Amino acid sequence: MITHNSFHTRHFILLGFSDQPQLEAILFVVILISYLLTILGNTAIILVSCLDSKLHTPMYFFLTNLSFLDLCLTTSIVPQLLWNLKGPAKTITSTGCAIQLYVSLSLGSTECVLLTIMAFDRYVAVCRPLNYTIVMHPSFCKSVAGIAWLCGIGNALIQGTITLRLPRCGHHRVHNFLCEVPAMINLACFDIHANEVQLFVATLVLLLLPVALILVSYGFIVKAVTKIKSFQAWRKALGTCGSHLLVVSLFFGTSSAIYIQPKRFYGHSQGEFLTLFYTVVTPTLNPLIYTLRNKDVKGALRRMLRLEQNS
Repeated sequence: MITHNSFHTRHFILLGFSDQPQLEAILFVVILISYLLTILGNTAIILVSCLDSKLHTPMYFFLTNLSFLDLCLTTSIVPQLLWNLKGPAKTITSTGCAIQLYVSLSLGSTECVLLTIMAFDRYVAVCRPLNYTIVMHPSFCKSVAGIAWLCGIGNALIQGTITLRLPRCGHHRVHNFLCEVPAMINLACFDIHANEVQLFVATLVLLLLPVALILVSYGFIVKAVTKIKSFQAWRKALGTCGSHLLVVSLFFGTSSAIYIQPKRFYGHSQGEFLTLFYTVVTPTLNPLIYTLRNKDVKGALRRMLRLEQNS
């Protein structure tokens, strides 16, 4: 998938935070701690969701998929980022850049669709509770999760291939800390208007459309919740949705800013920090958000710890 054009440039320079060298040591420590927490938190959620029978529900099936996505997404980005922050060399091979582009784009796109599916799951749980087990049948959950993965892989194959085939005339200085479509497009040495239109259409489908569907789902949820007279039931309904809504706000809020208006942030540090937020910080926060606000997960963790102590 790497074209002849790609081999003219055997490596790329990921400029990243090189214009702020005083921050690199601090960022290295913060990102390393964040990555370790991401591994610990998301692995814990995957384990408790798989091992605890009380969590064998659609909500935790999708949460397991989200945790696995976050683990893979950060692993495709952070090791290279830490290596570049550690020393003066900021390079990545053309093959490594292509792999990072395809993997991070497919995982990020999959997460957009998966978060939309999770909003639908919450809608059915709150607005159609009597039909929940019928609608959210295990086979249906596996099918829609598979569709999310296929959408992500398909988008990465299309956008990634188009981006990597652009003639760059030897340009190899990427104004970002990872090989991402908006930054890579800007290396092209000819008119990229068609590519910008294509990127905008993909953004509409995989970012703005999911946001619209999520907002519609939560509109119905709010309408249903306002009719609930029991405070306890009202609080429980909000509790099941609050964690997901917070995760959605963090992920879509930052990623949309980059992909909707890439030129506004291209080459500026605020763009790199926004990218850092949805690729590194959000995957770290997701397990904390779900465990701190979720009694089921906390209970499952306590049960696992008791079993380990007793054994």
